[in-house]
Amino acid sequence: MMDHRFTDEEREIIRTVDRFAMERIRPNVAQYEASGTFPQELVAEMAELGIFGLLVPEEHGGLGLRLSVFAAVFERLARAWTTIAAYANSHATVVHALATYGTDAQKETYLPGLATGAHRGALCLTEPGCGSDLQAIRGTLHPRGDDYSLTASKTYVTNGARATLLLTLVRHPEPGENGKPRFSLALVDKALDGIEITSTFHKMAYDLVDTVQIEMDNVPLRRDCILGGSEGLGFRHLMEALEVGRIAIAISAVGLAANALAEAQRFAGERRTFGVTIDQHQAVQLRLADMATKLVAARLLTYEAAREKEEGKRADMIGAMAKLYASEMGLEIAQDAVRIHGGGGYIKDYAVERLYREALLYTIGEGTNDINRIVIARRMTGDYERDYLDLPQ
Repeated sequence: MMDHRFTDEEREIIRTVDRFAMERIRPNVAQYEASGTFPQELVAEMAELGIFGLLVPEEHGGLGLRLSVFAAVFERLARAWTTIAAYANSHATVVHALATYGTDAQKETYLPGLATGAHRGALCLTEPGCGSDLQAIRGTLHPRGDDYSLTASKTYVTNGARATLLLTLVRHPEPGENGKPRFSLALVDKALDGIEITSTFHKMAYDLVDTVQIEMDNVPLRRDCILGGSEGLGFRHLMEALEVGRIAIAISAVGLAANALAEAQRFAGERRTFGVTIDQHQAVQLRLADMATKLVAARLLTYEAAREKEEGKRADMIGAMAKLYASEMGLEIAQDAVRIHGGGGYIKDYAVERLYREALLYTIGEGTNDINRIVIARRMTGDYERDYLDLPQ
């Protein structure tokens, strides 16, 4: 889709990733899933291809891709195996935040390693006592002379066990001049003293993507740990960076949906009932037609969000729309793929059983879909909605 908008160099990058996805990832998914083995060889190949550096600027060793090209690459990874895309998702959000808001010293320190995959980034936002209400976090960055000490408990940290750099939302003990709490994003090296993984969560899907709880007990941090170098800008930086995270989640859901549709088409073309393959039955044809329409609509909406974001426009509303719609349609398409498989769709021998379990995560991650609905509704109360809701003049 939208191939005409890519340069020859961008198309070659997309084709290279597509070959990697179809030749190296897809044939091995069932084996990795069955054995529960972390796909270290595939992750190493991802690093060699520069996938961890998709959004790292070229001057820091990355590919510096436009966001729409990033989306095209991510869709192909997720279409092969959503687990692989998950390894680079929050990492890409950390990279974007650093590349956009980091000081020159912070960029020089972290971005080259993040580009090669030698360092991996993870977001530490949620705490055991709060989920979507991030302003209720209690993790605090205490002044200690010229430096800081961090005490926080962060949970549901994706890739937290293998990450080396934790972009951590923290509260300052002193309120701002307006009396309101102040928040910052802190760059935390996971190797520092006082950091411990205390729980590893076992999920209904994505078993090979580690999700952990991390305790930070009086962790010593230098004064330059604050993203951008100025206290109190954490939510401003985070909300903008999460627009990239939501686009990544949305396009991953599109990739999953494309996989589910392909599996349903293949099965329908092989399974025979009443003397014909089931794709000759009108009921199955209608279901496949709806699945395909939902897939293309989700893909186009997500690319539109990526285009708006890469052009420097405000993308919180369109990004929330893309994440909401793509994840809901991904879940519906995965469910319909199970239905087309009949009883086989409930059996682990068929990929659609796994895809159905995986699809649910996209309605939860990067802000639940109800949170995204709230983002959309609140933006509709201002002037911004005219960009998307008014008829063209």
